[in-house]
Formats: sequence, structure tokens, C-alpha cells
Amino acid sequence: MMKNVLVTGASKGIGRAIAVRLAEDGYMVTIHYGGDEQGAQETARQIEQAGGQCRIVQFDIRDQAQCKAVIEEQIEQFGGYYGVVNNAGMTSDNSFPSMTSDEWQGVVHTNLDAFYNVIHPLIMPMIALKQGRVITLSSLSGQIGNRGQVNYSAAKAGIIGATKALALELSNKRRQITVNCIAPGLIDTGMIEPHVVDRVMPQIPVQRMGKPEEVAELAAFLMSDKASYINRQVIGINGGLY
Repeated sequence: MMKNVLVTGASKGIGRAIAVRLAEDGYMVTIHYGGDEQGAQETARQIEQAGGQCRIVQFDIRDQAQCKAVIEEQIEQFGGYYGVVNNAGMTSDNSFPSMTSDEWQGVVHTNLDAFYNVIHPLIMPMIALKQGRVITLSSLSGQIGNRGQVNYSAAKAGIIGATKALALELSNKRRQITVNCIAPGLIDTGMIEPHVVDRVMPQIPVQRMGKPEEVAELAAFLMSDKASYINRQVIGINGGLY
């Protein structure tokens, strides 16, 4: 029986790469999108062309009631999820003295609330399965901070703390559930401003940006049985930038 996994923010970038890679490993991948339906359809096309199986769902990760309703409907129809990759989030960069309340609230609440809104409805069914993988996406910004991203750094640091705490709550001999966090550095998703690349590149020992597919390989490993003894970890993928 195929294991169900949910990847949020899978309509492009890192989320798409993870969804495609997990489908290659034989998971039934639920592709989540917020507003980019065309992107989600393209992710599904890539999965299906490669012989994988997937479904598409839409919900707003900021809307707790909507997340709960959609996810519970999926579970009722298709069974509990073995895994989730909580990838979707947002940025709104600005220097802290110039940062507006909306920029702070939007980034902090969207990224942190999504942890609860997406993962919470999945947990009890996962416990019932007595196996599972929870993978969260933080960022190098959440580990060391980043200029112009006080809001994003705060939110991503919060995800690290929440991930570690959840791992403690879910871990015991009866439940084969692990909870880990991936913290990417500079990843080439086609959305990074050139001036950011120029500023950061000299600090990256390997002297290049990472690829979404490289993050996806790490996610695929953490989702697999081979990673069953890796738990409560924050794993950087940043070319040595730290």
C-alpha cells in the first residue's frame, strides 16, 4: 500500500522538487498550493510523466479552520498521512527600522501559524498509524540571522524550536515517528535578487548556490526508512555558509 505524504507549497521551487522526488520513491504525494494552481498542475504533470502518483489540494496555510477542514477531509477519504513536508511560507524583507507592522505580522504569523495549522490535524492519525515522518523547513536565516530579515529569521528560528519540542512529544518505542528540520541556505529557485547573490556568494565555501533538487534529496532521505534513527535534528544544506 502506498504511503501518503503531504508537501505544502509544492507548486514551485523547493516544494516542487521535494514533491517530484518523493513521488519517485513511490509515495502518493499530495501537492498543496495556496494560489498558484497552474504551478501545482505543472508539478503534477512532472510527477505523472515520471510514472508517479499524486493528488492536488488547495488551502490557505494562514487559515486554521480551512487547513483543518481540508486535511481532515483528505484523511477521511484516503487514510492517515505517513509524512508531511511543511515547506510553504513567505518573506517580506526590509530593514528593521523601516519594517512595517504588516511586514512583521505577515511573515511571523504565516510561517509559524502554518506549523500548527498544517501539522496539528495530521498528528493523531499519524500516531494511530504508529509510524511517520514530519519534516519542517526552516532556513539558515533562522540559525544565524540575516540582514533585512529580522521577521523571517524570528519565524524560522521559531520553527526550529517547535520542531525540536514536537520531536520530544512524539518519540517513543511504540511510535516510529521522527521529526526533523531542514535549514537551506542560498538555493537557486529563480526568485533570489542578483544583489543578494553577489553579497552572499563570497561567504559560501563551495562558491555556488544550492539546487532545489539537492534539498529534495535530503528530504527524501529523511522520509525514508534509512533515516529512522535521525530525530530532532536541524540539518543545514548551505554549501558551508554558517
